[in-house]
Amino acid sequence: MKKLKGLRWWMVGMVTAGLIVNYLARNTLSVAAPTMMKELNITTQEYSYIVVAWQVCYALMQPAAGYILDVIGTKLGFGIFALAWSLACAGAALAGSWQSLAFFRGLLGLTEAAGIPAGVKATSEWFPARERSIAIGWFNIGSSIGALLAPPLVVWTLLRGSWHLSFVVVGVLGVIWTGAWFLFYQHPNKQRALSDAERDYILAGQEQQHADDNAVRTPWHEIVRTRKFWAIAIPRFLSEPAWQTFNAWIPLYMANERHMNIKEIAMFAWLPFLAADIGCVLGGYLSPWFHKHFRVSLFTSRKLVMATGALCMIGPGCIGLAGSPYTAIFLLCIGGFAHQTLSGALYSITSDVFGKNEVATATGLAGMSGYLGATLFTLVFGVLVTHIGYSPLFLLLAVFDLVAAVVVWTLARDRVANAVTGVEARATAQHS
Repeated sequence: MKKLKGLRWWMVGMVTAGLIVNYLARNTLSVAAPTMMKELNITTQEYSYIVVAWQVCYALMQPAAGYILDVIGTKLGFGIFALAWSLACAGAALAGSWQSLAFFRGLLGLTEAAGIPAGVKATSEWFPARERSIAIGWFNIGSSIGALLAPPLVVWTLLRGSWHLSFVVVGVLGVIWTGAWFLFYQHPNKQRALSDAERDYILAGQEQQHADDNAVRTPWHEIVRTRKFWAIAIPRFLSEPAWQTFNAWIPLYMANERHMNIKEIAMFAWLPFLAADIGCVLGGYLSPWFHKHFRVSLFTSRKLVMATGALCMIGPGCIGLAGSPYTAIFLLCIGGFAHQTLSGALYSITSDVFGKNEVATATGLAGMSGYLGATLFTLVFGVLVTHIGYSPLFLLLAVFDLVAAVVVWTLARDRVANAVTGVEARATAQHS
């Protein structure tokens, strides 16, 4: 069979495409919301319940999805979940009330939960440590591209049909991707198109926990007892509300607070997600850049990227000072860039400290923490936005991310540091 040069980048491209359809499915609701809310007589508070239904189901399913991926493998697990979320997305076209819409969004949350854990697991399989932050940046761009494409695609279907068509079109795109995934994706050990030279390059650059085919699978209840888990889970809890707020509320913010019509929303609502794309890619390259020019460890370079993103979140925190809707959009763009920069750094840190048979489980558990935080914030957001407005809530999101960066710097340690600490502790015990 013909060997393909740079096949690892083709594989991360497949993952990226999967995340694009994943985020298209979840962002279809927010773009269609102004039209749907009028047609189905849905209030702002009821809309928040619909968003929460997705978030709760997504949060609760993430650990299970990560565990399933670790048990049955990336190819089969990601493919099954992708097919399921595509059908759930299309099913939302049948909704006739906010309760039925919340039901279908809950199903979507349950099935979409495998997306990020699968991406992190695939990059840990296919990339050496020095390239992993770059690969994660490229697959994470799929989340932003999906959110970026949703406004023009959904508005196009709204103008040419109805909001029902929006969900069906996105569901069909997901089914098409699922077929391509089952056809082309393979683990490096089974991929016949992978050259021996590239396979050796991947394995030589991987840490022992990713290169060892006989690595022990750590039970989830042991993972959650570790310091390294909480060093990721707490920042996820604090940072995820920002991204979910951007995904679910930007179109409504533009319509209600900045008084834009549907065509203006289609023209501008995608810009923060374009900035998020830049954050995904640039954040991935920032880590090796910090590593080279600041002469810090790879692990410390991930922390520096996290801090950079958190500081940039001050931008959307100042949105209340914006007198022009275009200035507000610019600040939201800074927010999209900031969140995806720090988000990619957190995924890289996760892949650094957890092994091949636990990385998806750990990512899912941390994701559950993140989406529980997002759910709580959404409930508060839906109630308070009508009383105090959007500006104080955006400021609070910036504070959350700054605290998250402090937690990472305080608690997160790489595996080498943990190993040394463990050896020192044992030596102290033996001499005491």
